[in-house]
Amino acid sequence: MQPIRTFNVSPSLPSQLEPLRKLAYNLHWDWNLETKDLFRRLDRDLWESSRHNPVLMLGTISQERLQEVAEDEGFLAQIDRAARELEDYLNERTWYRKHREKNAQKDCYAYFSAEFGLTDCLPIYSGGLGVLAGDHLKSASDRGLPLVGVGLLYQEGYFSQYLNADGWQQERYPINDFYNMPLHLERDENGNELRIAVDYPGRQVYARVWRVQVGTIPLYMLDTNIEPNNPYDHDITDKLYGGDIDMRIHQEIMLGVGGMRMLKALGYEPTAYHMNEGHSAFLALERMRELIQDRGLSFLEAKEVVAASNVFTTHTPVAAGFDLFPYDKVMYYLGHYAEIFGLSREEFLALGRENTGDLESPFSMATLAIKMASFVNGVAKLHGEVSRVLFKNLWPALPPSEVPITSITNGVHARSCVAKFTQELYDRYLGPKWSTSPEDNPLWERVYAIPDHELWRNQEICRSELVVFVRERLQKYLRERAASLSELAAAQEVLDPTVLTIGFARRFATYKRATLFLRDIERIKRILQGLDNSRIPGAKLGGTKPMVQFVIAGKAHPHDIPGKEMIRHITHFIREQGCEKHVVFIPDYDINVARMMVSGCDVWLNTPRRPREASGTSGMKAAMNGLLNLSILDGWWDEADYVRTGWPIGHGEFYDDPNYQDDVEANALYDLLEKEVIPLFYDRDEEGIPHKWVAKTKDAIRLNCPRFNTARMVSEYATRAYFPASDRFYAMHADNYKPAKELAHWKEYLYEHWYDIKILDVDISKADDVKVNENIAVKARIHLAGLQPSDLEVQLYQGPMDADGNIINGVPVVMDLQGMDANNDSIYTANITYTSSGLQGLSLRVLPKHPYLSSPFQPGLQILWANE
Repeated sequence: MQPIRTFNVSPSLPSQLEPLRKLAYNLHWDWNLETKDLFRRLDRDLWESSRHNPVLMLGTISQERLQEVAEDEGFLAQIDRAARELEDYLNERTWYRKHREKNAQKDCYAYFSAEFGLTDCLPIYSGGLGVLAGDHLKSASDRGLPLVGVGLLYQEGYFSQYLNADGWQQERYPINDFYNMPLHLERDENGNELRIAVDYPGRQVYARVWRVQVGTIPLYMLDTNIEPNNPYDHDITDKLYGGDIDMRIHQEIMLGVGGMRMLKALGYEPTAYHMNEGHSAFLALERMRELIQDRGLSFLEAKEVVAASNVFTTHTPVAAGFDLFPYDKVMYYLGHYAEIFGLSREEFLALGRENTGDLESPFSMATLAIKMASFVNGVAKLHGEVSRVLFKNLWPALPPSEVPITSITNGVHARSCVAKFTQELYDRYLGPKWSTSPEDNPLWERVYAIPDHELWRNQEICRSELVVFVRERLQKYLRERAASLSELAAAQEVLDPTVLTIGFARRFATYKRATLFLRDIERIKRILQGLDNSRIPGAKLGGTKPMVQFVIAGKAHPHDIPGKEMIRHITHFIREQGCEKHVVFIPDYDINVARMMVSGCDVWLNTPRRPREASGTSGMKAAMNGLLNLSILDGWWDEADYVRTGWPIGHGEFYDDPNYQDDVEANALYDLLEKEVIPLFYDRDEEGIPHKWVAKTKDAIRLNCPRFNTARMVSEYATRAYFPASDRFYAMHADNYKPAKELAHWKEYLYEHWYDIKILDVDISKADDVKVNENIAVKARIHLAGLQPSDLEVQLYQGPMDADGNIINGVPVVMDLQGMDANNDSIYTANITYTSSGLQGLSLRVLPKHPYLSSPFQPGLQILWANE
């Protein structure tokens, strides 16, 4: 039955409780203990059943209960404290003002992401990428950055997981009720829904705008499930990563193009645009369209303006992980941009092609993002290295080590992931600023002043809370499946709160190897069934009993059959080997499950196939809670102190045979468990305190908490990406875009003459044998082909040789122009020395040079090298 009219009904609160409304609609409550405790105190059962959703709580709680707490002086005092904390928080973000001296009042950074994982009552995320984006916004708020988030609001979001009787993953898609979530529907000056329109073939698609307030940061999201859109277009913002390739391109057009139009409708004028993965890269096309149609720039001029202030972060370590669209679909959906730009079909498609000469290659969103950005980064040091190799063909003849892709290692938001009791412990001993303090702050040395028994008891409390949580969640899950009374009773006995607990929780993709610990069934059974405690120094348990247990969670993508097979393999192992009490799979992994696991386990297990893990953040969350990591050296763990704060599985080796690699690394895992992890955990004193374990825990907190923190990460993005990109934005816009026009025309001229440059000869003063630190004079004669000396830079390139005859870890030395010879060729000179012995190499190269270039390494422009 269709209504003749709809009403948005708001909760009716007594005047004394009115501050609850403001508190509920700002996600600051998600990382503020006082406010979270306040809502839990209001109605504990409703808090849990609403998925920790204060807006839904206020809309469904009984008026009697509201009236009761309105007369409770203690509750009203807590409201006042929470309201003051929020007000103080919103007004005291000072890091940005201290570190951005110029243009601080004008800057605005737009952060685009296909998903945001902020809290469990907003299920519009699938995994690590979304949670990282959510933590990015939270720390941007903590730092006081003038940042605005841009995304899509999914009606069904990502799926809820359940397992059938055979252990096979099934999916269901609960409908998100936006009106009972901490969301604001944006309206125009007349009170009407704010809407934007995006052009698709033969029609316009409309979207309304919702906002979620993340501290000081607004996150705006588009919703196409409205009239007059047709049913297909309603579904553009239906499922996250759902549908076929046509739906995927529809979503990415809405995110990139629609996101740009939304910002304009809201009155924002960003100075830096951050593409978190390539999903939003179409924003570059829309930015250029605006400059061409509204400002009268040419395509090449507009391209310089846009690229100067775009930032791109890749999270993908393999080529197969990037979005690729067939070229005919790109032209069908976006060909009108080619007409506006004045480009041919192939010129337009070249924007998203690595090899522009391959006319059959698909259109890569990552390639488009890289070509249209001045700052590109991976999300860990190792991932930066992998990305430079992955994209090296975009910079022909450039050594991979110099490919202009850097890295900013991911982090996690401390106040969101550290357990309540643990936060209170840190506040007590480290002070309230620990969550945002850098690693050189002296407060971190106070970690070692925490009494061993107090830190250990805290971990025992967290482990006990996890056991209770798992039992209750399994029972709830079993009741929904109409399980028998015996199954419900068995669920009440899973896990032992005194036993070493190992956690594994992440997306079930094959490269993550969730089943590696089951590689040798008999050996893992021996570990699970109990070791002889007499072999463990200091163990006080006596006899034999299970001394390790596993808590496992995670989802496979709905179309990932091998990933689903891994889940089934684990559930079959549990059932067939009788391990129900000490190996548990928790269905429907989400933010809440993750927070319980990273605080309640003792060890965090991670077994990806190196180097397939771009970063990984669950291990960072675990370390912040004092857990020890047991992991393959990949992602963030490769750059951590993996000896003092956990254990490395292997030493970063690469194997040609994946089966052999699995055997080697599984055995290494078993050895570590049997010989190091389990003995250390049970090595106790007379009071049951494992002092050596606690010492390692303190190192994990001290060394990892400040380093792998989004406070550090966002500060890096600000100083290395946002501030410089904004400065380039102002530079390119100055004097009616005069610098951009100059740069575009200079590039046109440069490209016309670049390959006519000739390195005529290179004269080296020394023979093949030289001494360490011996001076070597080099003179080069170069034909500039009509270019000016100011248009280029000539460098010597020196470094050690590898076994293949290539210079590695090369160091450039700029040569000085000495003048012209009789043939009008330019003479350059330089002196070099070698500081170490061995076989060393020397070459010479020519690079473009212009004051407005963000980098001398331009995609598609081949660096000129001297021939032997």
